[in-house]
Amino acid sequence: MSAITGARVTQPRPAAVVVLAAGEGKRMRSTTPKVLHHIAGRSLLEHVLAAVAPLGAQRQLVVVGHAREQVIAAIAGRAPDVSPVVQDTQGGTGHAVRVALQATAGIGPDELVVVVPGDTPLLTSATMSALVAAHIRAAAAATVLTAEVSDPSGYGRVIREPSGDVRAIVEQLDADPATAAIREINTGVYVFTAGPLIEALTSLTTDNAQGEEYLTDVVGALFAHRRAVAAYPLDDPGEALGVNDRIQLAAAGIVMRDRIVTAAMRAGVTVLDPSTTWIDVDVTVEADTTLLPNTFLHGRTRVAAAAVIGPDCTLTDTVVGAGATVSRTTAADSVIGPDCVVGPYTHLRPGTHIGRGVKIGSFVETKSAQIADGAKVPHLAYVGDAVIGERSNIGCGTIFANYDGIAKHRTVIGADVKIGSDTVLVAPVQVGDGAYTGAGSIITEDVVSGALAVREGRQRTIEGWVQRRRPGTAAARAASSRASTGDGAGADGPVPVADGPVPTADGPAPAAVTIAGSAGGGRRS
Repeated sequence: MSAITGARVTQPRPAAVVVLAAGEGKRMRSTTPKVLHHIAGRSLLEHVLAAVAPLGAQRQLVVVGHAREQVIAAIAGRAPDVSPVVQDTQGGTGHAVRVALQATAGIGPDELVVVVPGDTPLLTSATMSALVAAHIRAAAAATVLTAEVSDPSGYGRVIREPSGDVRAIVEQLDADPATAAIREINTGVYVFTAGPLIEALTSLTTDNAQGEEYLTDVVGALFAHRRAVAAYPLDDPGEALGVNDRIQLAAAGIVMRDRIVTAAMRAGVTVLDPSTTWIDVDVTVEADTTLLPNTFLHGRTRVAAAAVIGPDCTLTDTVVGAGATVSRTTAADSVIGPDCVVGPYTHLRPGTHIGRGVKIGSFVETKSAQIADGAKVPHLAYVGDAVIGERSNIGCGTIFANYDGIAKHRTVIGADVKIGSDTVLVAPVQVGDGAYTGAGSIITEDVVSGALAVREGRQRTIEGWVQRRRPGTAAARAASSRASTGDGAGADGPVPVADGPVPTADGPAPAAVTIAGSAGGGRRS
């Protein structure tokens, strides 16, 4: 028998772990199989597989039945070392274990088989290891993980002998009033010695309220053949919580959240409001980080030391550098560099990569954007399919027009560039180092380094237009009142118009003008 070695103990490796995941889960009222519903970034099944993985079992088997294609696909994507076993007819938990063992050759009679339900996401690796160790110490044919609960409704009751050995497990539907009053429940988690288990499985019948082969009946069969059946009570009954409906799913999610947040605080993370802070199990948060209320960290997000996240942030698969501040931001598949300031009301879409000391401000959206150290996009901008060089400043209202209706195109902004407010950069286009664009410009051609690019539209003032074209309106009355008093703009005569031709309202917009070597911004006079 092979073994796994920890820091203090050497423990036999189970020959197999069998996870029962064939049921439909009707009470979930869902087209998604019950075991594929998620809490804390993993499906219920993935949580169970993570709990049993440290046992180092030679085989990990998942019994599938209802919606087997979905479950098998999920296993292949996240746990490729796990083998699915198909239970064509859902004939009960005993039948499921028998099907799994029949599909697995080479298990010796003295080897261990662990059986776990696929809907118990709160089980811990420590508990599973302790259960196996207790089974070995007791030299038992079976060891049952039990829990003492105030309300045992829905669970099988554990019937003990005066000696403490387990005599039977009786399901709720088959329990008489005296048995139903017992508060020690079966969690559905077992360790078996393979030989006695295989022998007992052959004796199972469907003579019960559900017409199924109960795995719990194995306990009675073993006891009847004078095989020792031990119980290992849980210190925390909450670990035994199974998920059968959306209410229990939410309850399990809250327990998992509290575990993760508590562990983060013990590791040196400041969490101002644990009840509104949700961290997935695969997230990493370093010490001296501060998480403000309504923070959600999903997927494989990583937050470095001394960052401040929140309030009202949702980060998914996002890396946050040391000392960064991120507030009221939604980010996915993005990288936020050290010492950045992001938010509030910022949306970082996949492919965003922000360097050190970057400022991304209010109502900015980015997508597939590489923004170099020290650059700023302070507010009201869309930056898509873009490269922005070091220390460049993107003015308010700037749009990176990356889509022509057929394909996406890239815009490249050099270092130390000043993009004027309300600029539209029509990709593909490049703006060289140190260049400027004037406010309101539409840039459709490359701008060389050190140049000023503007699109001129000379202002034209048509006096009396409101009274002629909008008579009787509030604006016309206000204009007439100002004119009669001689007060306000235009009272002293027409506003002069700059020299040169004046475009008509219906005429084409003039082309952009690039002034090479200019050091100034704004419009050309």
